[in-house]
Parts: sequence; C-alpha cells; structure tokens
Amino acid sequence: QVQLVESGGDLVQPGGSLRLSCVASGFTFRDTWMYWVRQAPGKGLERVSSISAGGGHIIYLNSVKDRFTISRDNAKNTLYLQMNSLNPDDTALYYCATDSKGTVRGQGTQVTVSS
Repeated sequence: QVQLVESGGDLVQPGGSLRLSCVASGFTFRDTWMYWVRQAPGKGLERVSSISAGGGHIIYLNSVKDRFTISRDNAKNTLYLQMNSLNPDDTALYYCATDSKGTVRGQGTQVTVSS
C-alpha cells in the first residue's frame, strides 16, 4: 500500500527557512507526479507545488513562487520542499501527496512561522 512519510516541519521565525522531506513507498515513485499540499488552521487543502515524474515540469502556487523549491530524488524515493523567506501565512500542516487534490497523502508535518 502507498506510504508517505513527511518530516522537517518546525517552529521558525519569519524570514527563516525549512526543508521538508517525504519518503515514499508502495508504488512506483519514479513514474508518479508528486505534490506538496498544505492545510492552514480552519482552511481547506491548498496545493503548494507539483513536480513531474522526471522532475522536468514544476508548478508553484503564486504565493510561494521564488521562495519555495520542489525537488525529488527518484533513486531514494524522496520528495523535498525547500522553503525560504517564510512568513506567518505559510503556517500549516504540510503533506506530500500522489494526486493533485491531496486525497492520497501522508500524516503531514507541521510548519509554524511565528516570532
């Protein structure tokens, strides 16, 4: 069965950086588009970024462009999200997912941006 395990979330001050990781198993990672989605308190799921199977096609939510970088290592079945210049609006539970709506996702990792 599909397993997605996220890590790397933390409490960080505004302007700080974090790198999230997601280790995948139970499916052919190298053949699968992957997604980072997030859910802020009291809000619905929001797709943050998408990356094609080979990594050549990448899409970002407008509000994170030029601050976040998605990447993947298909040899390690791992998805990453480098987040720079974090602000309080980025506070959310971050999930990696195998579909664009986030239906199949891990347990999430909490990112809190606060001074």
